[in-house]
Amino acid sequence: MNWLIAVLQTTLFVILAPLLAGWVKCCKCRLQNRKAPSVFQSYRDLLKLTYKQPVVSEQASWLFIKAPYIIFSATVLAATVVPLIAVDLPTSASADVIVMVGFFAFARFFLALAGLDVGTAFGGMGSSREMTISSLAEPAMLMAIFTLTMAASTTNLSFAIAHVLGEGLVLRPSFVFALAALILVAIAETGRIPVDNPATHLELTMIHEAMILEYSGRHLGLIEWASQLKLMLYGVLIANIFFPWGIAETLSLEALGYGLLAIMGKLAVLAIFLAIAETLVAKMRLFRVQEYLSFAYLLGLLGMLSHIILEASR
Repeated sequence: MNWLIAVLQTTLFVILAPLLAGWVKCCKCRLQNRKAPSVFQSYRDLLKLTYKQPVVSEQASWLFIKAPYIIFSATVLAATVVPLIAVDLPTSASADVIVMVGFFAFARFFLALAGLDVGTAFGGMGSSREMTISSLAEPAMLMAIFTLTMAASTTNLSFAIAHVLGEGLVLRPSFVFALAALILVAIAETGRIPVDNPATHLELTMIHEAMILEYSGRHLGLIEWASQLKLMLYGVLIANIFFPWGIAETLSLEALGYGLLAIMGKLAVLAIFLAIAETLVAKMRLFRVQEYLSFAYLLGLLGMLSHIILEASR
């Protein structure tokens, strides 16, 4: 029964990810006084891409064809280690933050290789930019997560969330810094404004889109689905690590149902804040991203130092 719930949780990640992306797009359109598409439009787009035959360049190797399946599979595996509706699951033993970052890096590695494989200028440019940004974003993300894990004395996400739940509502300066750092990293890692614009194909601004320009059909659908799943993973991390109230601590149907409603409500609120931020803020120049992610790392470092000075010394 416990394993069935663990599989169900991962399935919910995969199913609800396009819904979250559609809700963000709908909120942005409303804020910009444009006619909003249905929140289910992402499902229609994925279904349309699934039925289309992919067109592959003659210069593409086997890596270009297999990369979408590897990227999607690695992102789904990352979803298995992130608690969504419950913490006491059989997968909790492997729910380590290092494992999650490793799956993200594995998917990014193959995405960058696929961008380079065909040999186009756009693909090489996008891969170079992606790896540059990831080399700055991953240390900042680890610093933010380690601040939480130092308080819980473990890098296991399930145990850390259970620790925060057990302590109740406590205002920690270290968590405030870590939350700000993780939000900045999540925006960069998911290719959102101001770091990247997922709705543009301009040469000077593309990062993620430049790597996948040569993809079409179901290959493109898998990559887009993985990107939506990554956005949801970061949203769940922020919601369940820093605001874990509502997540199921027991595996009863009532607790699981309440946990599902709680995380959907928290993700809906986070999506609204993301839409507001993307409406108010313009995209920054690529050379300013280094300063942006350095600031995120600084926030994570301040969070860790404040934990050591204010909390660990008690």
